[in-house]
Amino acid sequence: MVPTPFPQIQQHVIQKLQDGLASHLTYHSVAHTLDVLDRAEAIAIAEKVKSPRELLLLKVAVLYHDAGFIETYQNHEKKSCEIAGQELPAFGFNPQEIDTICHLIMATKLPQSPQTKLEQVICDADLDYLGRDDYSPIAHRLYQELLALDILQTEEQWIQMQVNFLEKHRYFTRHCHQNREAHKQANLQNLKVKTGQLQKTGA
Repeated sequence: MVPTPFPQIQQHVIQKLQDGLASHLTYHSVAHTLDVLDRAEAIAIAEKVKSPRELLLLKVAVLYHDAGFIETYQNHEKKSCEIAGQELPAFGFNPQEIDTICHLIMATKLPQSPQTKLEQVICDADLDYLGRDDYSPIAHRLYQELLALDILQTEEQWIQMQVNFLEKHRYFTRHCHQNREAHKQANLQNLKVKTGQLQKTGA
């Protein structure tokens, strides 16, 4: 059975996310999924992933990678796999393809530990923004989301969390290492400056 054309799958999943994601998910939103989709395709091409089938599986995995947030915040990746597993047979995907898609989704779970080239691509696409000019506004949306969920209470907690995260994070693809790592380090240094300013203000 030939899989449904990708645009139809994308329309279905994006509509599902628009209808199902809570408004307080200011970071894990449709905009995030579309951003990751754009970056995944670009990174895959830069990494010389040429197989149309592999590119399709990658893009479908991106569409579903945060679908689990519709039902749960904790372990959302597992729920995303369940949703994909329920829906993808109707789109013409076989069990082996669905298994690959689920492995791609699970690879995005933190801390990331990708085992294949495609898993490296989806991991780097998911956190591509860490090394971009628009890091601050995107990160602020995550800050708002964590505040709404009472996971954080203060800006100082948030900045320290980001410092710790960026210090531990690594890109896996050559493309992102060459095109994002330096800017990520600059974003990290800016956060450390803010940490110092907050500490002085607190003192």
